[in-house]
Amino acid sequence: MNLSIRNQLPGTVTAVSPGEAMATVKLRLDGGQDLTAAITLEAARDLGLTEGTSVRALVKSTEVSLATAPVARVSIRNQLPGTVTDLATGAAMATVKIAIRGGELTSAITKESATDLGLTAGSEVIALIKSTEVSLATA
Repeated sequence: MNLSIRNQLPGTVTAVSPGEAMATVKLRLDGGQDLTAAITLEAARDLGLTEGTSVRALVKSTEVSLATAPVARVSIRNQLPGTVTDLATGAAMATVKIAIRGGELTSAITKESATDLGLTAGSEVIALIKSTEVSLATA
């Protein structure tokens, strides 16, 4: 299956915490970073997620926000440090490629945001991803 979602990060489930309707799934990415996904309980059951399950975390590039330093006291669970490897800007939007341990992320942000952050190739950034924007797939 081919997907238009550029960000596909392999990892392993480390914990599943079921609630009434949603489950919080913690995983360790192949690069060693921890990531949290909040998915429906039904999806967690359908995928058979348990500790040790191999998964692929899927995140649309429009759901990856960027900061130039770690952000404290924020509800966003996932903060992945990386380095900008490429920046392509158009009239309104910018596509930012970020090297992270064990892979690469793509972020689609406004051109104005890229300018305000002073992003260039080599810039250190933190990719911010809400846990509710992380989808999971199994092989």
